[in-house]
Amino acid sequence: MNTAKKPLPPGQREYPSFDRFGLGLFAKRFPANPDLVEFTIGGDVAQSLTIGREDLAALPRVEQVTDFHCVTTWSVRDVRWSGVRFSDFYQQVVLPRAKPQEGADFVVLRGQDGYAVSMQLADLMEQDVLLADGVEGHGLGLEHGAPLRLVAPAHYGYKNAKHIGSIEFRRSRGNYRFPFPYPDLMDHPRGRVAYEERARFLPMWLIRILYRALQPSARNKMRKALQAHLARKGK
Repeated sequence: MNTAKKPLPPGQREYPSFDRFGLGLFAKRFPANPDLVEFTIGGDVAQSLTIGREDLAALPRVEQVTDFHCVTTWSVRDVRWSGVRFSDFYQQVVLPRAKPQEGADFVVLRGQDGYAVSMQLADLMEQDVLLADGVEGHGLGLEHGAPLRLVAPAHYGYKNAKHIGSIEFRRSRGNYRFPFPYPDLMDHPRGRVAYEERARFLPMWLIRILYRALQPSARNKMRKALQAHLARKGK
């Protein structure tokens, strides 16, 4: 039997652990209640909604094992996620209750920590895209986006919004922008790993070098901030 691992996507390197990682601005930002699953649906919809754990509990639960690829060129293989498919959530909750307007296929996901990122609705409807509340058989924890996060394996990690606080369905980009002070060019319209859509306008070889250079400081900042936060909470 051939047990060889499949090749990593272009420009990626395997990393030995799956730690909290993100933009430095958000290192010290955490959700107020990481145990409470509650977020809003808004934008160009007929009816805004507040979604709770009971709404997700009515949907089929799934588990999947997929690789995770960070835009800064590191990857972790075989991460086991659990949650509900975004497509089920959209078809069974968003469409009948929120009633998005025709053409509302630009989706903005906002985290409770102030982070925001955009996705295409067509990409979110893929069968391996989850609203996840578990990883490796337990809760997400603060390091992986509790209480709820997006898991979109075909897209770089920065598209996989953590600590979800709201989801907006829009007909256009409107006034959305990537979190200031980071430039909008960091947010590719799709962000697909297979096509190395890391950002807009800049050459990929340059982005790889820049992002790899930023990894150590980002990891250190994220680790220290999480440790300090847990210490304050007595955990």
